[in-house]
Amino acid sequence: MGYTIAIVLAALLLIFTLIIVVRALLFVPKEEPKEAPTSTLVDADRALQNLSKMIQCKTISYYEPSKIDTSEFEKFRELLITLYPNVHKTCSRERIGNTGLLYQWKGKDSREPMILMAHYDVVPVKADQWEVDAFSGLIRDDVLWGRGTLDTKGTLCGVLEAAEELISKGYVPKKDVYFSFSGDEEIFGSSAPAIVAELKKRGITPYMVVDEGGAIVSNVFPGVSTPAALIGIAEKGAVNFDLSMVTKGGHSSTPPVHTGVGRLAAAAVKIEAHPMKRQLTKPVREMFDTLGRHSGFAYKILFANFWCFAPLFDMICKKSGGELNAMMRTTCALTMMSGSDAYNVLPFKPTLGGNARLIGTDTTESFQKEIEKIIQDDEIKMTLATGGENPSPCSDTDCEAWRLLQKSIRATWSNVIVSPYLMMAGSDSRHYSLISDRVYRFSAMELSKEERGMIHGNNERIPKETLKKTVEFYISLVESLEGAKE
Repeated sequence: MGYTIAIVLAALLLIFTLIIVVRALLFVPKEEPKEAPTSTLVDADRALQNLSKMIQCKTISYYEPSKIDTSEFEKFRELLITLYPNVHKTCSRERIGNTGLLYQWKGKDSREPMILMAHYDVVPVKADQWEVDAFSGLIRDDVLWGRGTLDTKGTLCGVLEAAEELISKGYVPKKDVYFSFSGDEEIFGSSAPAIVAELKKRGITPYMVVDEGGAIVSNVFPGVSTPAALIGIAEKGAVNFDLSMVTKGGHSSTPPVHTGVGRLAAAAVKIEAHPMKRQLTKPVREMFDTLGRHSGFAYKILFANFWCFAPLFDMICKKSGGELNAMMRTTCALTMMSGSDAYNVLPFKPTLGGNARLIGTDTTESFQKEIEKIIQDDEIKMTLATGGENPSPCSDTDCEAWRLLQKSIRATWSNVIVSPYLMMAGSDSRHYSLISDRVYRFSAMELSKEERGMIHGNNERIPKETLKKTVEFYISLVESLEGAKE
């Protein structure tokens, strides 16, 4: 009897192994059309000089309004009129909200316009950690240094350079094209929501919306060395929160068994020991299916049989943390802690602060309930601070707009893999989900790991060739509308 059971188990194991291996062998890249390279001539030197002038406007956003130099923002808005005369002769321009600029480039059809987005505010700099003046607009060896070159004055420049070039040749797009620029994205400002509200009021449903997000990157997915164009089709929600408790305070010479700080520290340990449950969302599922087909055989076994190996993969993610883990679950980073101002005084209200990035079906409300369940301390109160954005809806990847976007990417950067992905950070584009299910987050640049680290970091800069490709992409994208069906 025991021998028979062993044979049956061995046979089942063999069948299981064969299924796993066969599925991996069949997990090959999907056939993708080859696109002819973009042939448009771009004045890269002019684009670099124009972007240099934009960088010299110190459009720094601060959460404290008194710190914002509004004259620099006005200088930037006026500068665009000087730099792009064809755009400003052909396109209407409106001021909407606090800092919003909305351009309309009339096409042959005003239904379902394309909307191209960027923001022109930047985060502050630590001047002593930069090699050059972050707002000098210095060009050295065909590389432009400065805050905003990558995030996202470079994108804004690429959009307007493309439009200026096409308009100069008498080009009229098949559909209306809108340029939506805000100057308060870095502080979760109200300009982008105001623009969306106005478009909704006018009954406008975009054909597609393209904003910052993914980029052309290499070596970011296990077993894949081919450059990949990652397009964010959704972004995680975000919420800042505080955990606090009121205590009697007093002198530290006669402390209670567990101080307020100690109890908050215990809560912190519990939170980190209990990660949120995994969720395989549409953008992550589609990214695994797309990039996994280009990985090595060992990884193909994993991604072709995710139905089987998901628990193992999840365990690895929880142990390693980082980006892969963040793609699989709501994350909770504890970032701030405050107590007493003196070593020998027990704090009256110790506080622990953190930031959560919400995924899939999680909401600010469900996250709060889960944290309170994990802590299990009724005297620790949780309050939600700034943020409070739930995860965005997922955009459509089985539509004409998605395919035209893919086509423009392949025409600009040959031999790249185009893949959906989940954007970890937030962008103004999330507001457009109210009026469109075709919102795509793609920063039209090829960025190395070092360059990605410069965003919000030090010595941010952009090579002329990178900016040239950005302009070429937006030209190709606008022209791709010719292939849109009526």
